[in-house]
Amino acid sequence: MSKIRITKQFSFETGHALYGYDGKCKNVHGHSYRLDVTVIGRPIEDNSDVKFGMVIDFGDLKKIVKSEIVDVFDHATVFNKNTPHLELAKELQERGHNVILADYQPTSEMMVIDFAEKIKKHLPSNIHLYSLKLQETATSFAEWFASDND
Repeated sequence: MSKIRITKQFSFETGHALYGYDGKCKNVHGHSYRLDVTVIGRPIEDNSDVKFGMVIDFGDLKKIVKSEIVDVFDHATVFNKNTPHLELAKELQERGHNVILADYQPTSEMMVIDFAEKIKKHLPSNIHLYSLKLQETATSFAEWFASDND
């Protein structure tokens, strides 16, 4: 049977700041992110399986991405934990804000790498992450492809 790619789209709101950056994004600001998650696999051929004909149930893919990415990053502020933003992060947390201290500069490029690793860990062994597209603005996005990272 042929391999098929399926894609599910997600959206979430996240704030961040790029410490040391030489432009406006050094300031705390936010984006309405859109994440396209594409997986590849063969449709289930067993007609006694309730998921017959599916590569993966969209609902199952949604559970993975929602728990690993959307529920974590939605309405959170992301800072690189290796910068002086730690003082600001601590103050925000003390005031009840959702703050993520990442091991990386929270650019779209680095976030999409992080997301790929998180999603891959939870996919069934017969399903592979094919690509991710993280859209930060209407005209700007970062893409991750498995074929580029083998």
